[in-house]
Amino acid sequence: MKKIILGIVTLGLVAFTSCKDDASKKINEANVAAAAERDSNASKLPILTFDKTEHDFGDITKGVPVKTEFTYKNTGTAPLVLTDIKTSCGCTVPQDWSREPLAPGKTAKFTVDYNASGPNKITKTITVSANTEKGSEVVKITANVIDPNAK
Repeated sequence: MKKIILGIVTLGLVAFTSCKDDASKKINEANVAAAAERDSNASKLPILTFDKTEHDFGDITKGVPVKTEFTYKNTGTAPLVLTDIKTSCGCTVPQDWSREPLAPGKTAKFTVDYNASGPNKITKTITVSANTEKGSEVVKITANVIDPNAK
């Protein structure tokens, strides 16, 4: 048994000490520089900042469409790209948004149409997906829908 253990240890030592090439000689300096640049750019992200995160339409009439506009700015250090805008229901429709990159410091906007089909207080969310660190931001619309035919 001692001979088997001694044989395994000897074999392990030979295997680990047989590498004659110095690993540091295999490092390509161009790759190191490219990795350093990539890592420094990874921390440069766009930041999506809205002028408002909620719009209150107040009292609106059932069946009468209303519209608002959300203005946003890229306050980060890299181009901002909106990849999608989704709403919490089909009665809320985002429009006029660009998929083109927005340079740092620039502003853009999108509109949201809402057509109420039922009475009472509503809150609808609009999720804006983008290439930011967080990945998405949420804005809201609220209203008090009045049915003129209700008794």
